[in-house]
Amino acid sequence: MFSKRVVGLFSVFTIILAASLAVSAQGKPGDGSETQRLDVMSDKLDRMRRSLEGVASALKAEAKDDASKDIKSPESFYARAMSMAEESKRLSKDVNNLSGKVERGDKYEKSDVDNLEQAVAELQTRVEKFQSETAEARALPDTPVGKPREKKKRKKFLGIFGKGGNDEYEDLIGSVSPGRDKELFIVATREVRKKNYDVGRLLYQTIISTYPDSPYLPMSKLAVADSFFLEGSSSNLIQAIASYQDWLTFFPTHPLADRVVLKIAEAEMRQIGLPDRDATRAKRAEIKLKALIGQYPNSTILDEAKKRLEEVQDNLGLHNLYIANYYYNQSVDQKKGGLKGAQSRYREIIDKYPEFCFMDEVLFKLAVTYQLEEETDQAARYFQRIVSDYPNSEYVKKATEQLQLIGATIPSANPERARIEPCAQPGFFSNFKNQLFGIYPMTIDDSGVLISDHFDKGKFELIDQIIENQGELNSNQIPKALTTVISDRSAQANATPSTATPK
Repeated sequence: MFSKRVVGLFSVFTIILAASLAVSAQGKPGDGSETQRLDVMSDKLDRMRRSLEGVASALKAEAKDDASKDIKSPESFYARAMSMAEESKRLSKDVNNLSGKVERGDKYEKSDVDNLEQAVAELQTRVEKFQSETAEARALPDTPVGKPREKKKRKKFLGIFGKGGNDEYEDLIGSVSPGRDKELFIVATREVRKKNYDVGRLLYQTIISTYPDSPYLPMSKLAVADSFFLEGSSSNLIQAIASYQDWLTFFPTHPLADRVVLKIAEAEMRQIGLPDRDATRAKRAEIKLKALIGQYPNSTILDEAKKRLEEVQDNLGLHNLYIANYYYNQSVDQKKGGLKGAQSRYREIIDKYPEFCFMDEVLFKLAVTYQLEEETDQAARYFQRIVSDYPNSEYVKKATEQLQLIGATIPSANPERARIEPCAQPGFFSNFKNQLFGIYPMTIDDSGVLISDHFDKGKFELIDQIIENQGELNSNQIPKALTTVISDRSAQANATPSTATPK
């Protein structure tokens, strides 16, 4: 079992882990628009504040039973927790003020965003270190695991979780006791399945920061990444990418590693716009998908990765085609120059994206540019490719005519390419919707690695198997298909004795 091999290393990695969490969970500095970066910071600060207030509450309760503990001292754990909670509030106010300026279009300095990002990352480093340091002080001599929890009324207007009512999980995140990591994992999973993503993340994060030797720690980190992916806003996806990448840094050979790489690619794909927009996300997705195919040649999800790579490269090919066509129209139709620019982009498509859906158009227009330069041999080569490799293309007739004018050989159609149909153009309404919402249709699995997008209590998922295995996961328990579901319990319950799956 994988976790038995790695959990023993966590005591060594604790210091490294605490330092890396702040950086990785924030994402790359400057990753995303200013609005997205500020949203990420706001989310991080909110979780830090709630976690610190939970710790402070547990420390305060502990002090009531122990007169030797002076929580009024500025150096006490309680005072330090409250001080950092207040710092997170101040930073949140700064983030909100700057967000307002960005939204209104008011003047602001780009360095203000960078400085805030650095301040948030620095605070998170201190918070993670503090939570590890105070774990012993928050330990309970008598474990309450397995006993009903007393729901506490909030003393503040919104309490730790910011939704009114009872602070049901205050003890869970504030105090430490044996076996509580499992309880945290179970409750966190329940909350994420209920789409209470922020609560689930806070509970998973408590395992990461407070129980460094827990067998649930590796999968808690992965579940945090899943929760961001499932929530799905732009700022969430930025954090999902960073969290998945951080997990891969620690567990590059884990049996789930190929699926994590795919999720990073899909998180990028969910942010890809139309081909005439910025291509940064598409290029990042392409890099990850190529890495998956190259590094995991025996992966059971290889076909899924190849399908996505083809779609991403079609988007990138169209991006280049639009630019090439702009130069083409400038030079061919308007006689304003730009011929070399068009040729460069068309050749790039041929070299980088050999399966590009609109390759026949690329070949024809590239051939025309060579005709204009009186390089007839080059032009003939590309016209001939259209006739032989794209026999059903609308450009075949024109290419044949040009070959006759040049006096070049007209090749026969390649029988292996006879069934290649022209690329389908989107219908009017589909195209209108895509343009309106900036959508480029792609194949994306909306579920995470461990947790599905739509919870079905009849399905037994990877996350359920991890709970059943006390935090571990065997490689032979991972489905061969791209799914989080291991088995359908409702189907087995309704099966006849002759069709039920044997245990």
